[in-house]
Amino acid sequence: MAGGPPFRPGASYAAPPHPCWLEEEPYVAQFLSELEIFGVAVCPWPWLAAALVGLVHVGLLLSLVAVAALLFIWLERKISGRIQDRLGPTRVGGKFGWLQTLADGLKLLTKEDLMPAGADRLLFKIAPYVSFCAAISAFIAIPFAGGAYPWIAQHLNVGVFFVLAVLGLEVFGVILAGYSSASKWSLFGAMREAAQVVSYEVPLGLCVVVPVMIAGSMDLVVIGDLQAGWFTQWLVFHDPFTLITFWVYFTCATASVNRAPFDLAEAESELVGGFHTEYSGLRWSFFFMAEYGSMFSVSILAAILFLGGWHGPIPLTSLMNLSGEAGSLGWGLAQALGLANVLLKGTLGVCVMIWIRWTLPRLRIDQVMAVCLKYCTPIAAVMFLGATCWHYQFPHQSFFDMLLILGGGRR
Repeated sequence: MAGGPPFRPGASYAAPPHPCWLEEEPYVAQFLSELEIFGVAVCPWPWLAAALVGLVHVGLLLSLVAVAALLFIWLERKISGRIQDRLGPTRVGGKFGWLQTLADGLKLLTKEDLMPAGADRLLFKIAPYVSFCAAISAFIAIPFAGGAYPWIAQHLNVGVFFVLAVLGLEVFGVILAGYSSASKWSLFGAMREAAQVVSYEVPLGLCVVVPVMIAGSMDLVVIGDLQAGWFTQWLVFHDPFTLITFWVYFTCATASVNRAPFDLAEAESELVGGFHTEYSGLRWSFFFMAEYGSMFSVSILAAILFLGGWHGPIPLTSLMNLSGEAGSLGWGLAQALGLANVLLKGTLGVCVMIWIRWTLPRLRIDQVMAVCLKYCTPIAAVMFLGATCWHYQFPHQSFFDMLLILGGGRR
């Protein structure tokens, strides 16, 4: 995990030898196709082995997002309760109410599934699932540990582009929900969401291009491995421009997942709930599972692009000499530690979004668009230009490397 070369003054950096995903051998599928029990092949057909591996990947990602949504809903209630000087849920699940979210999920399963009389039945039914599938699909290309054999469902050498493209598809579910509900309030909320997401994708893309330019690759595994070592090698500390770029990214990511103070698409004070006004029961819950899944994915993406990815602030894997061939105990412990780092950083990002929601007041729709067009987009463009100039003038040297050089010159 800590095997990637850190930034060093005057040293050249070559990307780790990660092969193109099309050239990677499906080792797990090959193992299943060759596995025999008492002389009988477990998977006699290669397509069956590949299908089983795909189902395992999908099951793990679905479980991750579902469990994360349960945790984040509970965290939102507890954090908001503390901010508002109250306790939050305490009745279900012991002293801390940790089963309250599960109880609410059972309640939603038993609620009647209502539909307006003038609604488009097909579009109304599939809209929540479109949003949910888009939020889930982004995790396909997100690595949870790096190295020569990263923990990732599908290793793409254009992983950054895939994640941003898929996350942008979530707005189609919102538009379908607003259009098919036969309600002007739902339609207003859907159009607000569409305008907001499309607008904030511009500065969000500019921010993401900065670490891509520094790493010289759109492969998330390469970008994460580049930041191996101490926290001084994280791209957020690469130069002053990347530090500001990170905060612009986080602001745009908060707006792109429709979180307060940018949640005008579901402003209860003026839209009675927005695009999901007419939804109830299980379909209503899918919209919120998609929202929390998107919050988690953009937070993990921020961790990989700027905050070291699966590398902690201290290179424990190097200090503890956790290494070895793929499949060995040391390699497994190193990968597990990397997984813990990614999940912890993603969870902290979601907690910050929750903290912001219950701290700042909701903006007007014109203020939301002004923040994007008048502030985030120009700042992101200037930071991209500044980071480009820094990388051109001081190639492969971070801000801390420059401090060491200046300090050595003074001595």
